[in-house]
This record gives sequence, structure tokens and C-alpha cells, in this order.
Amino acid sequence: MNSADLGLPVAVPSTALFTDHYELTMLQAALRAGTAGRRSVFEVFARRLPEGRRYGVVAGTGRVLDAVENFRFEPEMLAFLRERRVVDEPTLEWLAGYRFRGDISGYREGEVYFPGSPVLRVEGSFAEAVLLETVILSILNHDSAVAAAASRMSVAAGSRPLLEMGARRTHELAAVAASRAAYVGGFSATSELAAGFRYGIPTVGTSAHAFTLLHDSERDAFTAQVESLGRGTTLLVDTYDVAEAVRLAVEIAGPELGAVRIDSGDLLLVAHRVRAQLDALGARDTKIVVTSDLDEYAIASLAAAPVDSYGVGTRLVTGSGHPTASMVYKLVARAESADPAAPLLPVAKKSLGGKTSVGGRKWAARRHEADGTAEAEVVGTGPVPPEYEDGLLQTELVRAGEVLAREPLDTVRERHLAVRARLPLSAMQLSSGEPVLPTEYV
Repeated sequence: MNSADLGLPVAVPSTALFTDHYELTMLQAALRAGTAGRRSVFEVFARRLPEGRRYGVVAGTGRVLDAVENFRFEPEMLAFLRERRVVDEPTLEWLAGYRFRGDISGYREGEVYFPGSPVLRVEGSFAEAVLLETVILSILNHDSAVAAAASRMSVAAGSRPLLEMGARRTHELAAVAASRAAYVGGFSATSELAAGFRYGIPTVGTSAHAFTLLHDSERDAFTAQVESLGRGTTLLVDTYDVAEAVRLAVEIAGPELGAVRIDSGDLLLVAHRVRAQLDALGARDTKIVVTSDLDEYAIASLAAAPVDSYGVGTRLVTGSGHPTASMVYKLVARAESADPAAPLLPVAKKSLGGKTSVGGRKWAARRHEADGTAEAEVVGTGPVPPEYEDGLLQTELVRAGEVLAREPLDTVRERHLAVRARLPLSAMQLSSGEPVLPTEYV
């Protein structure tokens, strides 16, 4: 779901300058050389997963489609490029009429991926496709990194809900994207209202320590919150003394108190003590929410604690130590000439240092064992073998410049959870290891 689904107006600015200077200088040189019109195929893939990760998560595809649709050079942008002499006048004239009119296909958002998986394929003339490199990578690298961290945290949390609350720990626009990616990875709600507005993600939040400190006493603060928000609210109980705060919370709200939040201390120990105290006070249905610099390892360590939900911020929006998915956008095939009927030639980078690629336009499928568990990522450049024809991972996203495949965010989230469930059990381990599926080239 997004703001358009909700009937809310959102102005979408042009994304054309979310690019690198050299994309435009390459364009100028290719236009002058007569090679800009050659049909080209670019693919997005990761040569490797972040160290120790067992699988990656494709996230940001919906945002990529928005970015491509709004990639246009407005008059003031062209004036900026002219003033800075970034490109010459013939190139500026070409940019003035730019609209992507090619094709894009890729893995469905929420899918998992592995080293070499062709998660996105962009086809068109070299000129129109090369300009999209930076904006596509900036979206997919950020969102996929956050979604992968969210997925690991979701595994660690089991059936307990996860709440995203990292907006203040990252750039204001990145915060909205991170909320969306976290939802794809398995989180249930966000504290970020802009994400709720734009994407329809459920939003949550009650009060911070400042609200308690504002009042003359903790009693006054709790009373004000309960009178305003009702007995089902969540009271923050660690501003002063936790045990006294829990006692006051139940006294003021009664056993109908919705939840208490713990934001500091030894969360395992404090959660056990708070649960025992709540039960003794008759508030057996009052839930416990824990926050405070959580990551997947901290969440896993609280599996035996009487905790009902987790709030996660800094570690989530920074990818839990891996803030990028390290995806690249590489030319893998191009036509012999600008003739639309010219055959495609596979091309690939062969430099030293591990920065190599596999040439050719690729298809991808996933092989499963008899019980439905995934056992290999299969990538090929030739005809698709019959046994894989019905299970290809790529789907059409854009055809001749028209977006085909926008999806509700809940559909994407459900897809990820379903796909993750079909991975081998070792994918759920938080310890470092190799990718859970090998990539086989055929």
C-alpha cells in the first residue's frame, strides 16, 4: 500500500539528478561516437553477500519503479547542467526529451537472492539505460541492506512483533525508505509518520522520557497520559525506579493497562522482574515492550524473557553492521550496431581483484528438493531448460517505459516471509556462515 492507494496526494519530484556526473559525460561521448543508440542489457547483482550473511533480501523495487517513472530533466536542471558545463548543447537537447522507454525485469520484491543472482535487468539503448545506474543502485543497496537486517531480526523474534523506530538515527529521507524496507523484512509497524503516510505502514508510539520529566512527578505524568490516551496505552517505566513506576502504572491505569516499555538496564533481568510484578498486581494481560539499541543478537538473547514485542532503531536502519548490499550495475550484453535488429553480444569485465562479471543476458530459477526446500540458485545465459520454465524468478516490471507490476506492500511482506520459510533451516542461524544456497551457472 502507498499514499496513492490511500487517496493521499504526494508530489513526486524528478529523480534525474540522483546520478553521478560521469553518467552524463559517458552519454555525451557515446552520442558523439554514434554508439549511444546501441541496444544494451544492464544487470544488477551482488558478487558476494555481506560477510557472514546466509541470504539477501530484494527490497526497494517499488521505489525503483517510481524513480524510473519520474526520471526526467526539468528546465532548471538543464540550466544547472549548462551553467556548470557538465555536458554540451547537443547532449542537453537530448536530455530535455528523456523518458525511459526500455524494459525492466527482475526478482519480485521480497524475494531472497544470492551471489550472482540477476536481481534486476534493464534493457534499452545504452543512452537511456546507463543514466539509471546510480539511482537504481542507491535504492536497492540501501533498502536491501535494511530488509536483510530486518529479516534476521524477524527470525530472532519469532512470533513476537517488531517495531521500527530508527528515524532519528539516519537521514530524514533514508528513514522513510528504511521503514518501508523493515516492513518488507518482517517488521509490523513503524514510529515514522512519513512512512505511514506514504506507504500505509501501521504507526505506533506513546511517550518518551521527556514527557515524564516535564511533569512534577511520575504519577502526574502517568495520570496525564492515561487520561489522554486511555488505559490501553504503553507507559515508559524506567525514567526513575522501575519497580515503583510499575506499581504506579497499575495503580493509575488498573489491570487494563496496555503495556509498559523498558528502555535501559539488563533487559533480560528487568523483564523477568517486571513480569512478576505485573502478575502479582493483577495486570496479567499487560504486555512488556523492550527497546534500547537492540539487534538480532540481543533479540535472540531475550527469547526466554517474558517480552511481548521489540522496538529497534539504530542497528536496523544501518543494516546491522552492513549498511549496503554491495550490488553493482553492469553492462552484460550490447548490440553490434545501432540497428534495432543487430544481434546482442555478451560483454563482461575481466579485471583483477575479484571485480569480474559474467557476460550475457541471464535468466534465474531456484531448484527445490522434493519437500519444497530450496537447494540451489540456478543462473543461465542460454535457452531455459524445460524443468525451470515454470519457476523463473524474474518477472516483467516495465515494458516500453510503462510500469506493469506495482504491488501492495503487504503482498511484498507476505512473499518474503513465505520465501524465507522455504530456505534450509541453516538460513535461520545468526552465526556467520556461507550463503545457504550455492549459485550454479548453466
